[in-house]
Parts: sequence; C-alpha cells; structure tokens
Amino acid sequence: MRDLWLSLPALAQDLIVLGALLAPIIVVTLFLNRRFAVRSLVSAMLWRFRWANLTFVALIAIAVGMGAGLIAQEQGIRKGTASAADKFELIISAPGSEMTMMLASVYLQPSDVPLLDGEVYNAVANHEQVEVAAPLAFGDSYEGAPIIGSTRAFAAYLSGQQIDGRSWQGPFEAIAGAASGLAIGDQFQPSHGRGDAVTEMAHDEVFTVVGTLPRTGTPWDRAILVPVEAVWIVHGLATGHAPENAGQIGPPFDVDYFPGTPAIIVKAKELWANYALHSEFNRQNETMAFFPATVLSELYRVMGDVRQAMSVMSVVTQVLVAASVLLSLFILGRLFARQMALLRAVGAPGRFLVATVWGYCATLILTGTALGLGLGQAAASVLSAIITQRTDILVQASLGWTELHLAAGFASGVLLLALIPAMAVLRQPLLENLRA
Repeated sequence: MRDLWLSLPALAQDLIVLGALLAPIIVVTLFLNRRFAVRSLVSAMLWRFRWANLTFVALIAIAVGMGAGLIAQEQGIRKGTASAADKFELIISAPGSEMTMMLASVYLQPSDVPLLDGEVYNAVANHEQVEVAAPLAFGDSYEGAPIIGSTRAFAAYLSGQQIDGRSWQGPFEAIAGAASGLAIGDQFQPSHGRGDAVTEMAHDEVFTVVGTLPRTGTPWDRAILVPVEAVWIVHGLATGHAPENAGQIGPPFDVDYFPGTPAIIVKAKELWANYALHSEFNRQNETMAFFPATVLSELYRVMGDVRQAMSVMSVVTQVLVAASVLLSLFILGRLFARQMALLRAVGAPGRFLVATVWGYCATLILTGTALGLGLGQAAASVLSAIITQRTDILVQASLGWTELHLAAGFASGVLLLALIPAMAVLRQPLLENLRA
C-alpha cells in the first residue's frame, strides 16, 4: 500500500487526504438526513438567533484564519528567500561566517567582513570553468538604497541581459534597481555608510544613471550598481589597474593595485563545475567557498522547527476553540429547547431532532471554517506586503493543501463533537421545556 501511495501524483494524494478528512461529515449528514428535510427548520433557527450565530461564526473564522495564515506565511517567506538567491550559485569570500556573508552578498545586509586580495580574485576569474567572477564592493548608499560596486558582466547576469538603457562606460555612471527610486538620466551623490551610520555629503563625486534593472523581487531591486572602480576611487583607494591603465573599467585587474573585495560571486560554465570550484577554493584560513542554497537549507531547517511550533500552537488554539464551540453549542441549544420539545410532543422522530440540531451546528461550523480560510488568505496577503516592503524580498503567501487539510480536520473534528449537544436534546425534560 505504501508503494501504491507513493506512486500517486501529489495532487491525487492531497485530494485523497482532503476527502478522508471530510468523509465523517458526509457520512453523518447522509445518515441523519435520510428521508428527512430539515433545511427549512434549520434556516428558521439560523435567522431567529442570527446575532448569536454571527458571533459564533466569527469565533470559528478567527481561529481557522490565524492558523492558516501563519502557516501560509512561513511557506511564502521560504519561497521568497529561495527565489532571491537563485542568481547566486557560489560565493567565495574570506573565512568567516557563511550566514553573515550570505546576508551581505545576497540580501545586502550591512556587514563588516574581511577582504580577498587580487591574487585570489584573479585565480577565480581566470579559472577555466568560471563564466562570471564578479567582485562586490559595499559601503555607500543613496537615500537608503545601497550602492554596490561590481562589473558589467555581473550587471548583465543579474538582469538576465535585460538592462533598460545601457551599461556604464565611465567610472561615475550607474545602473539603478527597479525600486531604487532613480530613473535614467538622474544624478546622485553617494553618502558614506548605510542606515543609522550614514554620513551625508561625505563624497564629492556625482553619478549619472544610464540604465535600470528589471524588477526581480529581491533586495537588489533597491540597489544601485556602479563600477567597482568607482567605489574604490571615492574612498581614496587604487582603481584595480596600473597607472598606465587608470581609465580602464572592469577586469582584468592588476594584483598590485587591487584594493580587495569582500566577496566574489561565481557563475560556473557547467553545473557540475560549481562543486569542483567549491572544493578548490574552500581553503582553510585562506578562502571560504559556499553555496547560498546550502546555507538556506540550514536556515529552513530552523524555520521548519519554527513551523512545527507554529503548527502545534495552531492545533492547540483550535482545540481550545473546539472546546469553546462545544460549550457554546450546549448554550445555543437552550435557545431552541422549547421548539425541540414541541416537535417531540407532536411525535417527531428522535433522528429528525438530532438531524435538525446537527444541521444547525454544521451550518455554523462550516460557514466559520470557510470564512476562516478567506480571512487567513487576506491576513497572509497583508503580512506578505509588509514583509516585502521591509525586506525587499518578494513574498507571496497563499493558502495551499496544508491549510485546507488543517481546516477540514478542524471542521470534521468539531462536527463529530457537535453530535453530543445534538443528541442531548433527546435527554432534556419534555414538560419543563414546554412550560418554558
């Protein structure tokens, strides 16, 4: 059976699980309503106690929405961070923390990291299996947008060869990200540092935007790319080229005039070559080579633990809500105790009474669950927009099969428990309820 199950497509597995979770509701409904028409009576009960019913439905919707929204948000963050690292197959840096270097190089978080020298850069750039070896230079910003120094090849690679305008030809020309707030023809003067440590008007050089990058849904959308030589020049460093080649932009770089780079972004000619390059340049006490995808996997493992905790919290919350729902159903049952007593007095079958009360409960619970899924999607969308704005990582959270299974399991469990107050109407004192 296990082999048969694993051979099924993922969609079939999800549908089967959903069907199994909803099966108890379907079976109970068919059994209780066989040869009975309780819809009109249930509708009348719903309308008569509509305000109490709306409060009841809202309670269920909030419980389901919180659980579904939180789990969907975690999945959206996972996909967004993975997508942001797609262009960064291999990173080579000085020995240190892989997480710190990934945050600095991929997600452009300010970090104070050691530099690689020109010999290391040339060894990587001149490797026969390397297609792109881009040095990065950090440190400056413009109105909160980080200014990153690199090469024309990296700008073309990052944009997928879709730069609007052109690439830079001089040291003080720039390519702006889609969310940087700059357009072709704009000029800006960089500030030293980023965030709270920024120093305005620290540099005299003025840059002109000659191109823009397409939107990628990553922190690089806010970045401003400039020639790496420009970053070195504005900080009073060598340009990476000998004096006789002072006007050169881009590689090759002269080892003796290479100020250093915190990271080298590497794109190999073949996928397998990434592993060979990783092995060759992961040298103890010299260089560190790592795959951002591997670092993210470690991060996802931690996030998986967080998601597990969130799932447990969601289940606990829903168990508490289920207990509250059960108690509320007993209380709501007192509202129409007299009507049930009248039906019993005129000879209504016990199964008809149970079907009526259970149908009333089922309508409230299923309506609340459905609204909860909608509330969860709305909450996830709002949170995604906030996270995207704050991190510049495109996060798109939507409810999936996991959330549907969670909601279906909650509805089935509560509705099975709802049989208790439904059958309790048969044990209520008839005469006392008729006199009420």
